Amino acid sequence: MNENRVRPEDTRYPLGKTFAWGMQHVLTMYGGIIAPPLIIGSAAGLSTADIGLLITAALFVSGVATLLQSLGVPGFGARLPLVQGVSFASVSTLVGIASGSGGLPVVAGAIIGSALFGLLIAPFFAHVIRFFPPLVTGTVITVIGLSLMPVAARWAMGGNAKAADWGSPENIGLAALTLALVLLLSKVGRGGLKRLAVLLAMALGTLLAAAVGKADFSGVMTGHFFALPGVLSFGLPQFDLAAILSMALIVLVLLTETTAGLMAVGEIVGTPVDEKRIARGLRADMLTSALSPLFNSFPQSAFAQNIGLVAMTGIKSRFVVAAGGVILLLLGLLPVLGRVIAAIPMPVLGGAGVVLFGTVAASGIRTLAKVDYKDNMNLVIVATAIAFGTIPVVMPGFYDRFPGWTQTLLHSGISAACLVAVLLNALFNPRPKALAVADRG
Repeated sequence: MNENRVRPEDTRYPLGKTFAWGMQHVLTMYGGIIAPPLIIGSAAGLSTADIGLLITAALFVSGVATLLQSLGVPGFGARLPLVQGVSFASVSTLVGIASGSGGLPVVAGAIIGSALFGLLIAPFFAHVIRFFPPLVTGTVITVIGLSLMPVAARWAMGGNAKAADWGSPENIGLAALTLALVLLLSKVGRGGLKRLAVLLAMALGTLLAAAVGKADFSGVMTGHFFALPGVLSFGLPQFDLAAILSMALIVLVLLTETTAGLMAVGEIVGTPVDEKRIARGLRADMLTSALSPLFNSFPQSAFAQNIGLVAMTGIKSRFVVAAGGVILLLLGLLPVLGRVIAAIPMPVLGGAGVVLFGTVAASGIRTLAKVDYKDNMNLVIVATAIAFGTIPVVMPGFYDRFPGWTQTLLHSGISAACLVAVLLNALFNPRPKALAVADRG
């Protein structure tokens, strides 16, 4: 009888609701996905038009990667509600490579070479699941939420620190209003209305922003309506060994973050995530990362903010996320739709982000509530790991004078918390020998 039970992630909804909820996922991560190509393109000295091409490419590749991860093909894809996008963890390293004499062709070569390395080690990396009991997963999920809060705060302040209205009461007030709308709709809404609370709040927030002159849609009709993704628009990849090695360290971070994301979404959805499933998820991650430079994009990884949306709405279907992947793919082919979403004011995204990212942290705390803290070191392990995870958040320059490889591994609060939690748990909570023997058998 249990064999016929539909897993939570396999739940199907009517087409209209599926795409409406999928659009929520797109709006939640849109600001995060366009930032890396903006930063890397600027570092490479590209024109506005070429940076626009990088943004369109990022949307297109993210859509393909999300479809592969959520729907899956034999050997690739975890088949979980996990949205993929250009990873922030790779930005600083890629900026350094792009600023050099080789430019984007060397960036492309470094991504391809390092992603193929990641593809080879993915099955072995998946075995780390045995080191992720609730003590570790709860800590990592909590830090994922905490590490995203500065993103929500920056969005609420306006998104651009150089803008005249950065941090203005108007911007923060608009974010607070959007947050209030999310809370109100979540409280009074029923059924589908409640589950669309984030989307409706952002729509209402944008309309109010337009009414007071804080949203500008004048540029929506400027430019192409339809455009096919370019292929190697900036030249053939150049394979520089030093650049590949520096990106190989980033790949280890990406594998760690995606593993944490897979464990987190599995915990929230309430579905088993075993070694095979993690391996399929990591292979999908690395395959799309290796192919992304061919379409002028960058390494892919799981987007943590969308895990918060799954937790908040209770919509656990991977087909909803796949619908979001279709929308992302269309945005990559239809620049006009991308310009519409880009016109949503950043404070509106920030207001929604506060509750979304907070929900991720709350989910981690719920997992930590299952842990036994009596007569053991578990409380110290959690405290230390969360502290290491929040150091890069509260003091971003903490590791600036450390060796490059240290900065790469610890600059991400998620990977830092994950590494510390795993190491301390292995040190203070070793498995009984009998269990280890049984595992080998």
